[in-house]
Amino acid sequence: MAHQFVQRVYYSDTDAGGIVYHARYLDFAEHARTELFRAVSKDRPAQQQLMSEHRIGFVVRSIKVDFHAPALLDDLLTIHTSLIKEKRFTLEFLQEVKRDQQLLCTLNVTVAALNLDTKRPVPFEPWFAEAARTR
Repeated sequence: MAHQFVQRVYYSDTDAGGIVYHARYLDFAEHARTELFRAVSKDRPAQQQLMSEHRIGFVVRSIKVDFHAPALLDDLLTIHTSLIKEKRFTLEFLQEVKRDQQLLCTLNVTVAALNLDTKRPVPFEPWFAEAARTR
């Protein structure tokens, strides 16, 4: 089951031709993953608390993007986020950006958890992957 996040395309997201600038898809995907984290962390430490108190942050380790069709000014996009692979220190997400049912962009994103002081990987808590799979 995929988590869904809705994003409107604003003028600042587009180039001079009214087409979404390619790098904005990375922002849309980041917003969707942040909202997924917020949704699965309702009774757990929030992202800000993990950063400030536990000194844990999430970073993109790798990303692969395929563009299928352009998004346009004022489009209402839905970003579908699914956890597709979990390892001890990384989670891999499939994110699909759609306008209605039309697939516009596919992103495969691997995220790592880091200790913010040492900049070394730390394991994801087991509850996170379990909660993300059920969203």
